[in-house]
Amino acid sequence: MTSAENVTGTVSSFDPYERGCPSRDLLDQIGSKWAVLVLGELGRNGTSRFGRLRQALAGVSEKMLTQTLRTLERDGLIRRTVYPEVPPHVEYELTALGQTLREPLKALTEWSVLHIEEVITARDAYDARTERTR
Repeated sequence: MTSAENVTGTVSSFDPYERGCPSRDLLDQIGSKWAVLVLGELGRNGTSRFGRLRQALAGVSEKMLTQTLRTLERDGLIRRTVYPEVPPHVEYELTALGQTLREPLKALTEWSVLHIEEVITARDAYDARTERTR
């Protein structure tokens, strides 16, 4: 595999800035609101059942959580384990690949908490400017 230098450093020949690149699709998946929160929750608290995840992620619908979990499982980031019980007992946990996202997502989460006041100020200023031009 060849590599190229870009703003993020040396990377493989996969380039998320190119249309159709599978790495762009992966960034879309792991960068989605609910995926970030699911991965973060599993990273912080370990193995979890569906109901516990739904409770921890206030505001997520059952449908959206199901879709997010399926996508993360398909991408190899989480493992779904079904225990043969009645009713069925299902648990979710990060895979080894999913574990590699813990630090980047933690950094992103910490950045958002650290800078949210500045972002709110910027949003308010933008809204005030654009409201005057309407």
